[in-house]
Order: sequence, then structure tokens, then C-alpha cells
Amino acid sequence: SLEPKCPFCRQPVPKTKKELDKRRMKRIEANDPVALCQKGFEQYRKGDYCSAFNYHSRAAELGDMEAHYQLAILYHFGEGVEKDEKKRLYHLEEAAIGGHPGARHKFGCLEGMNGRTERAAKHLIIAASMGHDGSIKFLLDSCRSGGISKDDLAAALRAHKAAVDATKSP
Repeated sequence: SLEPKCPFCRQPVPKTKKELDKRRMKRIEANDPVALCQKGFEQYRKGDYCSAFNYHSRAAELGDMEAHYQLAILYHFGEGVEKDEKKRLYHLEEAAIGGHPGARHKFGCLEGMNGRTERAAKHLIIAASMGHDGSIKFLLDSCRSGGISKDDLAAALRAHKAAVDATKSP
């Protein structure tokens, strides 16, 4: 059959929200980190920050980098949890090390604000090479002010282009 199938369960794509929610709950019960993170987003959008925190925590324990990034945000703003800079940085670092471009970018910004310009540039170059657009602006500014060389900027721009091109459909 040419009917679209769910990439997780290989069943036909759900036709109703109720059916979709039922399948997602099944995935959550099976500790699928992607489903847990999606549920965390859903709870966050509803304003239920405590539930969002719980779902993201479970997903992070299972190695989901987006969940680590979301936990860093929750700890930063004190949503569903008490503000905690140490835990924020822990989850931000876990996400960055795990390949989350936004987390890597934020780390670069934090290093720059703390006067560690070389470390900031390294983080921003890595984020740019993962396709993070915001990092390019910071690297351009850094090059103009002498923080990074034109060669480093050119290499970052090429890596950024390659990452972006890799995500495009043929």
C-alpha cells in the first residue's frame, strides 16, 4: 500500500488527534525520548511548566539533547523549577556536547560575555558548522573587531553552507 506510514510503528498515519495522542502515549510509556520531549513541549505551551519539566527530565535521562536544552531554559527562567544557574549550565553543556547547535551557540555567547573570546569563537564556529544561522552574525562581528581571522571566518562560512545544503531536499 502507498498509504503513508508512521516511521516508529509502521502503522498507517493516524487520521484523528485522539488516535495520534493514543500512539504518542504508547511511545511515552515505552520511554521514547522524542515522544517525551514532544509531550514536554506540549505541556510547556499549555503553561504546565512542572509537567514540561518532568517530561523533559525523562527524555534527557534517555539522552535527548533537545530535552537537555529545554531543561536549561526552564532552569534559566525558573519555570516549573527553581532558578538554578549551575543546573542550567550543566544541561546547556550536555546539549552542546551532544550536538545541539542552539546550545553550542549559547555557550559561545556566554563565553564571550565572560571575556573568553577565543573559547567563544570556537563554540560559535562549531555552531555555525552545524548550520546555526545566528552564529554567523556573531562570527562576522568578531572578524570585524579582530576576534577571529578572515580565514577562520571563511572556513566557518563554508562549513555552515555545507550543513545547510545537507538539509535541503534534492
